[in-house]
Amino acid sequence: MMIMDIASREFRNLFLTPLAWVILGVVQFILAWFFFSSIEVFFSLQDQLTTMSNPPGVTDLVISPLFRTAGIVLLMVLPLLTMRLISEERRNRSLILLQSAPLSISEIVIGKYLGLLMFIAVVVVVISLMPVSLYLGTTPDTGKFIAGVLGLFLLLAAFSAAGIYMSSLTDNPMVAAISSFGLLLLLWIINSGSGQGGDGASSGVLGYLSMHTHFSNMLRGIVNTADIAYFILFILCFIILTIRQMETIRLQS
Repeated sequence: MMIMDIASREFRNLFLTPLAWVILGVVQFILAWFFFSSIEVFFSLQDQLTTMSNPPGVTDLVISPLFRTAGIVLLMVLPLLTMRLISEERRNRSLILLQSAPLSISEIVIGKYLGLLMFIAVVVVVISLMPVSLYLGTTPDTGKFIAGVLGLFLLLAAFSAAGIYMSSLTDNPMVAAISSFGLLLLLWIINSGSGQGGDGASSGVLGYLSMHTHFSNMLRGIVNTADIAYFILFILCFIILTIRQMETIRLQS
């Protein structure tokens, strides 16, 4: 299947570039430091937690904050990966060769996106190994843990869909990276002031548009169709926009 051929090629190319390895290393170092710091804080609070009637567990104090921090860190670094998917090929004129192959625009875009998703899956698995190690000495909430893993994957998949669209708008990878970061940051903080009074309907709209709102729900162990539908619709929307933009580029070339 041509889509999977493109996906596997993109996946291999990611691991052939030093940038992907640097990102993996830096992200793991930052999150490992945060993880061990959270464990230290958790053990320092043991005396206080024993006096509470319903104290938060290791999942609430260590695992969920780790996934939340991972989302923020990867919001900043994923644009560095998505910037090269299309804009770099446009700059190098290799996109014209790819478009001249017996492939549809949809196959090219979806293949590239799936290749990046495969890389993201590796990142999520590597990050999840840290919370898994807690099972050796504690009893985390498995339901919240699985919901957090699912939420992190959907969040990063949404980041990637927006990033690949921004990459299709320009032949300058750095402009694509900065634009992607700006868009993702806006969608992350869009409802940050909506709780300060104001119209309730407006707050509800901003809350639904915010990635942080849906991601936070899943970190609390709440997995509902509204949050999953948000991420799926978000991904589909930006993939369709990317396909339309690629069709425009083909007509202009």
